[in-house]
Amino acid sequence: MNLRRTAPCAACAVILSALMLAAVPNARGEVKLSPMFGDHMVLQQGMPVPVWGTASPNEQVTVTLGEQSATATADASGKWTAKLGPISASAKPAAMTVKGANTLTINDVLVGEVWVCSGQSNMEMSVNSSLRPEQERAEAGNYPLVHMFTVKKNVAAKPMQMLEGSWAVSSPQTVGNFSAVGYFFGRDLHKALNVPVGLIHTSWGGTPAESWASAEALAADPDFKPIIERWNQQVTQFQQQLEELKLPTDGGTDQARLANASDRPGAPKPQVQDPRSNPWRPSGLYNAMIAPVVPYAIRGATWYQGESNAGRAYQYRKLLPAMIGSWRKAWGQGDFPFLIVSLANFTAVKDEPGESDWAELREAQTLTAAQPNNGQSITIDIGDAVDIHPKNKQEVGRRLSLVALAQTYKKDIPFAGPTYESMSVEGDKVNLKFKNTYGALQAKGGDQVKGFAVAGDDHTWHWADAKIEGNDTIVLRSDKVTKPVAARYAWANNPVCNLYNKADLPAVPFRTDDWKGVTADAK
Repeated sequence: MNLRRTAPCAACAVILSALMLAAVPNARGEVKLSPMFGDHMVLQQGMPVPVWGTASPNEQVTVTLGEQSATATADASGKWTAKLGPISASAKPAAMTVKGANTLTINDVLVGEVWVCSGQSNMEMSVNSSLRPEQERAEAGNYPLVHMFTVKKNVAAKPMQMLEGSWAVSSPQTVGNFSAVGYFFGRDLHKALNVPVGLIHTSWGGTPAESWASAEALAADPDFKPIIERWNQQVTQFQQQLEELKLPTDGGTDQARLANASDRPGAPKPQVQDPRSNPWRPSGLYNAMIAPVVPYAIRGATWYQGESNAGRAYQYRKLLPAMIGSWRKAWGQGDFPFLIVSLANFTAVKDEPGESDWAELREAQTLTAAQPNNGQSITIDIGDAVDIHPKNKQEVGRRLSLVALAQTYKKDIPFAGPTYESMSVEGDKVNLKFKNTYGALQAKGGDQVKGFAVAGDDHTWHWADAKIEGNDTIVLRSDKVTKPVAARYAWANNPVCNLYNKADLPAVPFRTDDWKGVTADAK
């Protein structure tokens, strides 16, 4: 009788133990990888390669690629990072295995050059929206060693470790959705270097640079305090609306529930969007779309952004370098190359020279590009007066690739347009000397050089007659300015300008004065 009574109890104990074991979270959790690591990924050649993910606390994880293996132990929260040694470039598909409690295999792994491609809508703009999309799709199959990882859009209050996205191989079926600037840049690099190229595309149209900078970087400079204060004010106002509607203010309220509540008779109308999930949130895109990419080994980054900061161009002089610094600090790879696309020409042409917030933004970009390991591509001649998204992204990518090939890969090729170097004044004449002429200056499309203005002590600008003298000098005169003190070139949203060098690259817009600009007080 005792046996008959205890047998069912023993069975119950077994079942109960199994249920208890199943209820323990991650008792023997599966090894998981960051989505940055997946089929068709490209790894950076010639430098240590971090690989990371999650597993059970204290679990050992081994990453193997070819003859290399690296082992890591998950910390108390289950996070682990293994680091492979430098790998040589290879177009031969390889498999990476990640082994812990389970084994993961990643196929079609290539090794070459990896660049981040970030910014706002002109970086986000797809191949399908660029020039000759049918031709580009048809030819994409010729470049199967160009791969792109596209980060899904997201906003976060704090730095995240995970993201959504996947790698894709250039093909007629896939390339239409690739970032056009990113793809054309990577394609030209691949053609010049003959190695696989991986592009990590992380962008969001209409967003300002502060969304892409770390919170630490924004907090470190008093000039950015107004950005944070504006944001906090918006959040406070929104939370007040939630309280008036008797809804939670902890960040869990969705727009549908809020809209339903506001439909009650006499209820206040909410803002269109909860600012806490707005891509303009300071550091919000850094947290969700940059931090989870770190520390994926990269060669450098390309950046096409600035339109949304043009009204605060003077602030951008410090904001863009601060953003770049926050990326470099996070990656821990030193001062990796950072290449900037200078804003293209846009809006109606003005009859007379004057002030321009877009010109001031370009100036901020040029100042940043002059800092160590930075560079820029000038697009002042390939924009569109009526479209803020000019279609000729092929040339944007090409010019970016020239900068990378010359500055990063040390190729002896022309890569920059004529760049202002010095000024001297002789009576009513202004002499401007340029570098990066690659043989000589030239007026594209005719003999007359266009786009220069001069001013006297009254700070009033007048168009100048400009002539090329020798190979590197422009001489300016204006009947309306007898004692010139300053000169400007291409200083407008959409300047009429045509100064190039023998390499057919456009001159960098500039000014010789330091007079207060229209955005000097905008914060």
